Amino acid sequence: MTYQFSHRIDESPLNPIARETARLKAQGEQLTALNDSNPTHFGLAPRILPEEYTADPRGKRSAREELARFLEARMRREQAESAEALDAVEPVDPVDPDSLYLLSSTSQAYAWLFMLLCNPGDVVMGPKPGYPLIESIAGLTSARAVPYTLFYDGFSWAIDVEHLNGLIDEQESAGRKVKALVLINPNNPTGSYVKSEERRSLVDLCREHGIAIIADEVFFDYALDPLPGRARLAGEKSVLTFALDGLSKALAAPHAKVGWIQVSGPWEEVVEAQRRLDVIADDFLPFSDFHIRALGPMLREVPERTDKVRERARRNLAILKGMLAADPSSTLDVLRAEGGWNVLVKFPSSIDENRLSTVLLDRFHKVSQPGYFFDMPANGYTTLSLLPQVEVFRRNVAILMEAVADLLDEGEWE
Repeated sequence: MTYQFSHRIDESPLNPIARETARLKAQGEQLTALNDSNPTHFGLAPRILPEEYTADPRGKRSAREELARFLEARMRREQAESAEALDAVEPVDPVDPDSLYLLSSTSQAYAWLFMLLCNPGDVVMGPKPGYPLIESIAGLTSARAVPYTLFYDGFSWAIDVEHLNGLIDEQESAGRKVKALVLINPNNPTGSYVKSEERRSLVDLCREHGIAIIADEVFFDYALDPLPGRARLAGEKSVLTFALDGLSKALAAPHAKVGWIQVSGPWEEVVEAQRRLDVIADDFLPFSDFHIRALGPMLREVPERTDKVRERARRNLAILKGMLAADPSSTLDVLRAEGGWNVLVKFPSSIDENRLSTVLLDRFHKVSQPGYFFDMPANGYTTLSLLPQVEVFRRNVAILMEAVADLLDEGEWE
């Protein structure tokens, strides 16, 4: 099924002047404009930013080329790791700089893509449990967010593809078009990667229904306890795919507001998607030359910084498991986290999540996020960050264990 984009972008044909301008540029002609209002073309740029402003909606070409080289190198490292685990390796496809869009954050990327793909009232499907960002941004862009459920089988989290297919049919039977499937790879807070068998089924499902995939892969490099076969959706060729990533997580720097979209899929759909996405990017022009200057050095620091954060998260996860195992009276359990830097901790469902959060605040001055913040399917969950220094983390775990034990001893539950 051919993808149907939203009607937000002007679909009228180019006017004669624009057509002739495009024709001459394609022939390599150098054109100047009588109404050129770019002061950097006329020696008027400030000393702090002496470069000529090129107004490339996707981000300056040189920056996208550097990002493409970084992504290729990262894929080669990941392929080497996969070869050790699976005894097989596939060649790395080159990343086309023209498939990349630089922007200020993955949140902004979601907004752009919902505008690109959805007319008002069209549906985007996101995972539940999941972070509430998708629903919020969908509402701001006049799209409708509909959740699909991840389930935990006692071993790992999974997507019920057959049930998802039924949800899509329900929406379409009600006259609502599903335009995008959001896959968080790995998901937050469940820490679950998209499994290889899920991926094949989901790609087929999306292709059959004319649905685009939006793959949020900001936590991909933070593997904790993954199952074999995890892989990025970035570069997927079989269905229109928009992979989101950025430096906020890769560099462990939420104040480094740099994100990107990588577009892939069937050639004709990619061309049309990028034609329309260029209009959105040209309207917003979010990426400044200040960011361009810093991008190269920040990308070069990513591998070392990611390794440091991943080591911290893995060490703290081992400490958490060790502390729970060492206390035979503990009623806490940690759910399998394949990736990311947060984990879900389960406590007896007889204790109300709000009650536990209140005790943690009042007695220990600790703020917590109960499971219902992420639409967990039942009561009895809280999230725990794996980022603190070891001693701080040990103390956090001890406080959580103490708070749960106190509530059980006091019989204070609802």
